[in-house]
Amino acid sequence: MPDDISRAVLPPLSATIERTDAPPIPAARSWAASYQGEAGPAIDLTQAVPGYPPHPELLARLAAAAGDGTYAGYGPILGEPALREALAADIAARYRAPVGAEDVAITAGCNLAFAMVMEAITAPGEAVLLPAPWYFNHRMALTLRGVAAVPLPCRAGDRFVPDVQRAEAALTPDVRAIVLVTPNNPTGAVYPPETIAAFAALARRRGLFLVLDETYRDFLAQDDAPHDLFADPSWRQGVVHLYSFAKAYCVAGHRVGAVVAGPALLARLIKAADTLQICPPRSPQVALAWGVAGLRAWREANRTLMARRAAAFRAAMAGAPAWRIDALGGYFAYLRIPDGLPDAVAVAERLAVAQGLLVLPGPFFGPGQERHLRLAFANADEARIAAVPARLAALA
Repeated sequence: MPDDISRAVLPPLSATIERTDAPPIPAARSWAASYQGEAGPAIDLTQAVPGYPPHPELLARLAAAAGDGTYAGYGPILGEPALREALAADIAARYRAPVGAEDVAITAGCNLAFAMVMEAITAPGEAVLLPAPWYFNHRMALTLRGVAAVPLPCRAGDRFVPDVQRAEAALTPDVRAIVLVTPNNPTGAVYPPETIAAFAALARRRGLFLVLDETYRDFLAQDDAPHDLFADPSWRQGVVHLYSFAKAYCVAGHRVGAVVAGPALLARLIKAADTLQICPPRSPQVALAWGVAGLRAWREANRTLMARRAAAFRAAMAGAPAWRIDALGGYFAYLRIPDGLPDAVAVAERLAVAQGLLVLPGPFFGPGQERHLRLAFANADEARIAAVPARLAALA
């Protein structure tokens, strides 16, 4: 072997990629590799995925569009007009406010939607206010961009709903945006409309963007609009709404999300979109353009199903009274670890190894979460939900 090859060393890698956390879900799942099945089949509550298949008609339309050469070429950078129109009409009906297709950009998943919005509104060295506990991919996207995540601690005593006065006190001169996630990931907390309105007023007063991630809004228990921000004619000046088709339509692998924003932001978002995605996947957009209206009744039925699973989880936890539910909603329950047990990472590992129960420990979601676990109950039927308390109680 030539000496120059034998002495070769890896060139330096990006400092931001080195600072970015490793993907948490594979790490948690690796703990279960040594589980021997003593407690029964493994129950994986690590990832937020629907516990039921896509609608058969949607699958048929996905297959047809994927086999249609029309959609094998590049499409519009900001998405297919039909899907932009369908989502705008759905938002206008749900929020009872005028939202048009020109306000909508389709993206290759909601994670990319968030990342591209951050490209458009932040520069390296700036900062974004994130409620803590936070969605770990949001923090990862900011780290990759060289943008600081300023934590806004949310308290169990407040059911993990953020406080606007604490948020204003946490703002620094480098902050360019406030991010809210409701229903929340990881806690499941649902923010009241008046809380969202107060944050919108704060952002407007301080000249900041309010980025509102509503990935799980299709699973809200109530029919009322989650907020009335779109009713304010000035919303396009600073409000950014993020949406995911993955949960409501069970198409996570097809990667389709959306950004709803004003023309100034979308004009800049198009640069990030052309660079990072060129265009979102075309065949799922074609199928979803039908599905937004065509599957409305099916989505409503699934919302009811998820409400039943949430109720089943709450009822089942009576069998493990030492474990307190500090928040529950959307796809998630956020559990307080009983006193006398180790902190969250050790408890999550023990649950995986000894009980075959896979959950995510609170520290994966930011500072101050050592006494909490996140359980994504949405992907479990009621029989598996009923088995969870006994496995938790086995550690106490």
